[in-house]
Amino acid sequence: MESSNLSVRVDANDKKSFEQFCASVGMNVSTAINMFIKAVLREQKLPFEICSKTFDDTVYEKLQEAESEMNHTCKRYTKEEILESMNKMIG
Repeated sequence: MESSNLSVRVDANDKKSFEQFCASVGMNVSTAINMFIKAVLREQKLPFEICSKTFDDTVYEKLQEAESEMNHTCKRYTKEEILESMNKMIG
């Protein structure tokens, strides 16, 4: 497969932010742009949104899950069990 370069002008701050975003999801800018182009061609539309979850988002989701479980079951956890679970999630 023959490759070709694609040049695009973007705001310098947007470029830096996009590079940081790509790094946060484990890819470089070239890979992200190629994924976008392939998806547009395949689906003939702007096909997807990629977003990075922050640690705060993950913790918030886990707290919501815990609250839902607490509201739908009689099981209760000790402070130690909660701290142990949180420590496992953190790493």
